[in-house]
Amino acid sequence: MKLLGQATTPLEQALEAALAKAERFRNRALRYAPVHGGISNSNFRVKVADEPGEYFVKIPGLGTEMFIDRRAAFDASRKAAAAGLGPKVYEDLYEDGIEINDFITDRRTGTSSDLAKESTRLAAIEAYRKMHAIETLTLEKTVFDMIDEHAAQVSELKGWLPADYPWLDHQYQLARAALEASGLDLVPCFNDPMPGNFMIGSDGSIMLIDYEYASMNDRCYDLGIWFGEMFFTPEQEQELIEAYFGDLRPEIVSRITVHKALADVKWALWSFVQQKVSALEFDYFKYGQWKLMRLRGIMQAPDWATHLSKV
Repeated sequence: MKLLGQATTPLEQALEAALAKAERFRNRALRYAPVHGGISNSNFRVKVADEPGEYFVKIPGLGTEMFIDRRAAFDASRKAAAAGLGPKVYEDLYEDGIEINDFITDRRTGTSSDLAKESTRLAAIEAYRKMHAIETLTLEKTVFDMIDEHAAQVSELKGWLPADYPWLDHQYQLARAALEASGLDLVPCFNDPMPGNFMIGSDGSIMLIDYEYASMNDRCYDLGIWFGEMFFTPEQEQELIEAYFGDLRPEIVSRITVHKALADVKWALWSFVQQKVSALEFDYFKYGQWKLMRLRGIMQAPDWATHLSKV
């Protein structure tokens, strides 16, 4: 870990400037080191010399203000922490949009392999149940809002779109019409189920971290994006649906399947925005292509129209 004052890059200099403004860090002996793995922001762990724990400090990524409401992210983080689902949040740099949390040292970062295990999957579905029951969030942002926002941004930035985008957009409009006709079930949603956002305790329990995409959204979207991110088998998905809802209803299976496809539309468009604005070293184009391949697999399947009719 570096000592405060040893910054050698613009990002480290930005971090040190932020730490100097934070009440809890001012005039303290500090060390810091990067935390790798994020694809939106730059993250650091910070150690205060005379304290036993550590802090997690998130420096917003370039251009992320286009799709992340930092005040709403703080709101979600606070409410998740109050419910015992997320780490404690500190307000020192709230006005700068820089979030400070307790660094979770008694849990390890989850992986796809972890979530392939039945016990971990069931612990995660309990975390989702807890998330969906926290206090109402200030931000209402459905997957439709997200897709429309990113589509407009790609157009404004003159970003890349696939040749079959008109067909893809038509399928999106069909899915939106079907879901809006049946009505949205809005609850506090996590919306960002990367494996690294699941923190696993020695007892097998799970905490969730990183609430910057959280919003009031359809609960089946939150489950659908998680199912897709983890590449669960149909049998595993059915097991989780039954664990969450208490039974396995065809309309819920269809609703989650449609939301899986919409989640990939959202994140494909997001990746093409990031390709134009982000300074992070990450292959956003490849990430977007992967999302496109997967959503086509759902939308081109023979049962797509059936799913749309059942939601």
